[in-house]
Amino acid sequence: MSTRRLTVAQALISFLSRQYTERDGHKQRLINATWGIFGHGNVAGIGQALVESASEMRYLQGRNEQAMVHAAVGYARQSNRLSAHAVTTSIGPGATNLVTGAALATINRLPVLLLPGDTFATRPADPVLQQLELPSAGDITVNDALRPVSTYFDRVTRPEALIPAALAAMRVLSDPAETGAVTLALPQDVQVEAYDWPEEFFSERVWRVRRQAPDPDELAEAVRLVREARRPLLVAGGGVHHSAAEDVLATFAEATGIPVATTQAGKGSLPYDHPCEVGGIGHTGTATANELARTADLLIGVGTRWSDFSTASGTLFTNPAVHFLNLNVTGFDAHKLAADPLVADARTALQLLAAGLVGHRVAPAYATEYTEDKERWEYRVAAAFTADEDLVRPTQAQVLGAFDALVSDEDIVINAAGSLPGDLHKLWRARSRDQYHVEYGYSCMGYEIPAAIGVQLAAPGRPVWALVGDGTYLMNPTEIVTAVQERLPLKVVILQNHGYASIGGLSETVGAERFGTAYRFRASDGTYTGAPLPVDLAANAASLGLRVIRAKTVRDLREALAEARAADVPTCVYVETETADTVSGVPPAQAWWDVPVAETATRPSAVKAREQYDRHVAARRRQL
Repeated sequence: MSTRRLTVAQALISFLSRQYTERDGHKQRLINATWGIFGHGNVAGIGQALVESASEMRYLQGRNEQAMVHAAVGYARQSNRLSAHAVTTSIGPGATNLVTGAALATINRLPVLLLPGDTFATRPADPVLQQLELPSAGDITVNDALRPVSTYFDRVTRPEALIPAALAAMRVLSDPAETGAVTLALPQDVQVEAYDWPEEFFSERVWRVRRQAPDPDELAEAVRLVREARRPLLVAGGGVHHSAAEDVLATFAEATGIPVATTQAGKGSLPYDHPCEVGGIGHTGTATANELARTADLLIGVGTRWSDFSTASGTLFTNPAVHFLNLNVTGFDAHKLAADPLVADARTALQLLAAGLVGHRVAPAYATEYTEDKERWEYRVAAAFTADEDLVRPTQAQVLGAFDALVSDEDIVINAAGSLPGDLHKLWRARSRDQYHVEYGYSCMGYEIPAAIGVQLAAPGRPVWALVGDGTYLMNPTEIVTAVQERLPLKVVILQNHGYASIGGLSETVGAERFGTAYRFRASDGTYTGAPLPVDLAANAASLGLRVIRAKTVRDLREALAEARAADVPTCVYVETETADTVSGVPPAQAWWDVPVAETATRPSAVKAREQYDRHVAARRRQL
């Protein structure tokens, strides 16, 4: 048997450079680049291997370990989960900084390969720098914190153990039902150990991404359920995008007339002006979609995991006769809400379901009802977007209105946390399948800027926008430096409202009186009710290398956005909006969300909030 003598790290990078995925005849690299921040634990292993393999594996330099994972996740999502990035870190804090990003990837079912350094397998010195010591267990390191947030975890303590571990990692990363964060913990002494590797290990390997067909009996039952329904509503989740099923969904909706609502991850499954598209569903959804959900007798979930935001914490689906049909590539999600499952790839299942429904269409009155209701909602969107050109400090919705008037179907809009996801889900007019990129599975502050880098790497030549509030910006601005270094012309829009607008509003509704949610000086009574802090985020962004355009009025904003869109260097548009404790102008929540309120309290605001909470909880229904 022919062999090649390499270190473990060299062998791993060589192996990764020869892994591919293929779906529908299209082939691409599975691991297209490796992000890294080096320290003891990976500098002499993976770091040295990347130097030797520079022509085979692109290296990307990050500034924060969590941000590197976010960038990799953004890349994977934009690549339809068919291509991914690896992330390498040192041991200790470098490794534990991966945990948040790993949780985000796994919750959102997005592939990323994590390669944290680990403490010595041979234990020549014990403990070493940054080693976790537990008196009860000698084989646990800080990397074990990654186990619950990884869909696959292994620690490679011997060179020959890399072979099965690497193959298992690729299998999980490329499996549409199992993918997420995959962790291979690499002890620093093992990384540099040489071994005679079989040449077959480095052969080009293609991982075919399956399009699972449904069980015939499940399909027949699904056809029956749809044919018998009088008020069906289809809810499109992120699985529609991952499966590239948008065109099939459009054909299905047009043939049957069934309205289509979308989760945060599914928004854009149909363009906003498609006759059957009725907007976002759930707590951050539209009045149109939520009223249809309340009266629906059949909910058809396609590629959704039915989070509490989508179900309004179990209070949205109030029709006593409601039933659920879930098309999902995982049985785990397909069985949620006591649904009839259709376990299959979304594209494949929709095609076969449509074939079984030839000639079937919802009643004309139902189609007229949701069409007219959608038109009424669009008037509310237009009203929220409208602003006088000379207005200073526009509302957040008016900023989105100026932005909406500029973009085309080429633009990609990225957001994750704060009040923006709710406003976007309600108001944004998605023009293409991948324009709307809101991470709401984990809703992680600090995701936007690094994710925009990953998206820009996956979609070069397209305008990529990171929309961030001041709270999110302060969490994680470091990867601006990476965008500058890589000459990526992403666009960052900073909305300065001097606080946590979303949590401030939530705090008020649950009786916490906006405590700790504003960026203000401490007043004499100990509260933070003084003047806004003199923090200049635009100057900060400029200091990190961004070209910054300050906008004062709505007219300035329109001009700044157009200038940023045309720029070929990383550019920031900075605008001050209404403060976080003022009305945003966006229609209020169209459905409830369960945030428990203090059962006993002395302050009247909390007592009143608990009374309202009890009324909502009484409406909760478990689907059995």
